[in-house]
Amino acid sequence: MCSIIRRLAQGGLTLLAVMLLLPALAAGVPVLPVVVKARLPHDPSAFTQGLLYRDGVFYESTGLYGRSSLRRVDPATGRVLARRELPRELFGEGLALVGGFLYQLTWREGRVLLADPADLSPRGELALPTEGWGACGLDGRLVVSDGSDQLVFYDPKTMVALGSVAVTDDGRPVSRLNELETVAGRIWANVWGDSRIAVIDPATGRVAAWVDCSGLRPGTVAVDFENVLNGIAHDPATGRVWVTGKRWPEMYEIAVPGLPTGAAPLSGLGGGAKP
Repeated sequence: MCSIIRRLAQGGLTLLAVMLLLPALAAGVPVLPVVVKARLPHDPSAFTQGLLYRDGVFYESTGLYGRSSLRRVDPATGRVLARRELPRELFGEGLALVGGFLYQLTWREGRVLLADPADLSPRGELALPTEGWGACGLDGRLVVSDGSDQLVFYDPKTMVALGSVAVTDDGRPVSRLNELETVAGRIWANVWGDSRIAVIDPATGRVAAWVDCSGLRPGTVAVDFENVLNGIAHDPATGRVWVTGKRWPEMYEIAVPGLPTGAAPLSGLGGGAKP
């Protein structure tokens, strides 16, 4: 910033012109605070890696070797309605619902596990060429993050890559992309270790806004650095959004003033073309 001002001054611009320019330089991507609309119970032993909402229930993928699982959860009580344990050698990660099947990623094992949402029974397996971190569905494709700044779009039937975008904030790469959720035509992404959620234009990879969840982390989990914000669920029918974290005892229904979450694309936050 100082170097920019120095060059402007050397070019003969007046102090008034510099002062008028400063707000534009500092504007950047908006950071929007959340409003908590409701608090729901959440299993404090669940190491949440993936989360989604469909037809009145939450589906959740939990991680850690020897403790990973796929769950169907009652939102009102937090009670686990159905549960399938993963083999001890698998570390559960992101979760998406595409084409009527649940897609559960594994971290470093190169496997994507398919399941029937009705009873969580296995429905096949596909190969993943990268680490698996987060997943969501978008326009019939499976979107996957691998901890880098890349989002890769896959054919969910073959896992053939159809394209990718690099995620940036004002031109700077945003890495450690984790859990993903599609909300009103945009991709919301947890960033591992960050208390903010990136709202990403899937056509360009640009971050259109940040959702500030810094006030949500329960004090009971703050002593463990692993218990970070992770898990975003969206109801496309109502526009409701929920967030939680690893081993958090609560899940939060949130609203973000100025950021629509309904079925229509987000107004003013970029186009919706496919990558």
